[in-house]
Amino acid sequence: MTATCLIALTFYACDTSDIQDINTDTPTTSDTDSTPLLEAKKPTVQSAKEFIERAENELLSSKEFKNRADWVKDNFITEDTSWLAKKAGAKHSKLIADLASQAIEFSELDLPPDMKRKLDMLIRENLIPAPNDKKVAEELAALQIELENNYNRARFTHNNESLSLNDAAIIMANSRDPKELSDIWRGWRSNSAKIRGQYSQMVEIANQGAGELGFSDVGSLWRSGYDMLADEFAKETDRLWMQVKPLYTELHCHVRAKLNEHYGDEIVPLEGPIRADLLGNMWGQSWGNIYDLLTPLTPSNAANFENLNDSKSLKPNNEAGLNLAKILRDNEYDAVTMAKTAEGFFTSLGFQPLPESFWSRSLFTKPRDRDVSCQASAWNIDNTDDVRIKMCIQETASSFFTVHHELGHSYYQRAYKNQSIIYRRGANDGFHEAIGDFISLSMTPNYFANIGLIEEDDFVQNSPTDEASENTAPSLEPLMQSALSKVAFLPFGLLVDKWRWNVFNGTYSPSEYNQGWWELRETYQGLRAPVERSESDFDPGAKFHIPNNTPYMRYFLADILHFQFHKAACDMAMHEGPLHTCSIYGNKDIGRHLEAMLELGASKPWPDALDVFTGSRHMDASAMLEYYTPLMTYLKAENKNRLCGW
Repeated sequence: MTATCLIALTFYACDTSDIQDINTDTPTTSDTDSTPLLEAKKPTVQSAKEFIERAENELLSSKEFKNRADWVKDNFITEDTSWLAKKAGAKHSKLIADLASQAIEFSELDLPPDMKRKLDMLIRENLIPAPNDKKVAEELAALQIELENNYNRARFTHNNESLSLNDAAIIMANSRDPKELSDIWRGWRSNSAKIRGQYSQMVEIANQGAGELGFSDVGSLWRSGYDMLADEFAKETDRLWMQVKPLYTELHCHVRAKLNEHYGDEIVPLEGPIRADLLGNMWGQSWGNIYDLLTPLTPSNAANFENLNDSKSLKPNNEAGLNLAKILRDNEYDAVTMAKTAEGFFTSLGFQPLPESFWSRSLFTKPRDRDVSCQASAWNIDNTDDVRIKMCIQETASSFFTVHHELGHSYYQRAYKNQSIIYRRGANDGFHEAIGDFISLSMTPNYFANIGLIEEDDFVQNSPTDEASENTAPSLEPLMQSALSKVAFLPFGLLVDKWRWNVFNGTYSPSEYNQGWWELRETYQGLRAPVERSESDFDPGAKFHIPNNTPYMRYFLADILHFQFHKAACDMAMHEGPLHTCSIYGNKDIGRHLEAMLELGASKPWPDALDVFTGSRHMDASAMLEYYTPLMTYLKAENKNRLCGW
């Protein structure tokens, strides 16, 4: 993915943007500086209307071409396809920059709300804005490419073997040797130290560009995209975090105690932060890979839970006692069957089947004859009906859940296809990711029975009891598995952008980058570095989203929102029983309410969209707390005589 692709990630899941043909004979705004989109005259309401209409036409054409260039690049990886995609990306980025600078000319006009909203979104479209100075803008583009390339090419040597990130992730997931884990953790971060100076330069130039658009810094630009003042949004994220912090604190306490049992006091003391390399994940953001060390799971059941190395992959929800991978194999599920099953979930809610082009143009399996990008993603090539997914599906629980997630993006894209191209995105950047995660919460054993994967008698849904002596009931196991992904992720999802906000506004100077990073990681996650760190290191750069300038708050918001969606849907269905046992599969009334929210896209402020489906105009983490109530009861009992916190 190019840096310019990532700038456009508001279109989700590498919903990459497009561009007019590089060889077209008709000049466009992005082709020549001598053909401005606007004539130099005093702005009026009418000229603003004409500008928006022309901008919409250019964006629609531009996005389709760039989408096609990026699709070919990801599915046929060669020097030539990469070159074409970069050219398309560069032209599209210039168009976005041109439109943003011209949209500012209308900012003082008294405009109808819809026109004002479109202009504001055009101004904010470029998340790393270049200054008007062409030479400086070219320097920024070169820095972004170099930052991205350094990450994508990164390798390090361990035991005389050259390792990629994927190689390192496998070791982190499976090793229980603290020395080896420390070496792998440090080895991966040896690459990011090289880009510290370049990142600092990029921040300085991008802040200059943000200033020319009327923002105090890039962080302010990012926070202004949530239908509230930038400072108000920062307070809103803190409020949501404080709602869920007690649950995270109990989970952290239990995890630390179990790691202490395994590693001893010297490696994991019973007080203070946990070593970040011991949690089964390169960034300590998801803890599912050390599940065997943390739960009362019995050896006879241990094989029923797969290690899922991708921290953002969806985790099986109520799968205790089910070996889903074996069930899929026994039922002869292949990649297309799994995708058809995911489509069936949405059609059971009343959504229309996907077009035939989806099945003929998507990538479902890794080809044998060429290199492709296997990163799961959902695309809308023409921003109307040409929806596709790109995914190397395997017959595993992880792939089964992920393909449902990706189709959540596809159905969202189809729902808002009749909106202005400016509005063809999620209500805010957390909504798109939340839809697929929301669907995953309904994938209970009852769902597997409904689609014929298991017999109803194969699984007995036991409700956990509040009695401390019975807190190890089997039905707690899937909740623990889920919490090690979703609850453990919350503080990391929050702090990545909090660190960047502090970098962009100067709270952290370049000489304080690493210190600030670890202050936040200890404060929010209760984690510490396994080895001494200094300002010669640049540990934030070891996370993909930092050098690629991808906002991360969307994942934090999605983690909150998808539980809120689930609670609202289960209330509509008049579900009785614990929230984690609810499935909305087959409920067309819920589907109608869901589609009403999705088809709005970003045409209305996100509180309006949220209200359509949930009846509330506020994001609320109470549904997440309700979902994990049985687990919280268990954790409190387990932690009764422990000193929690850090």
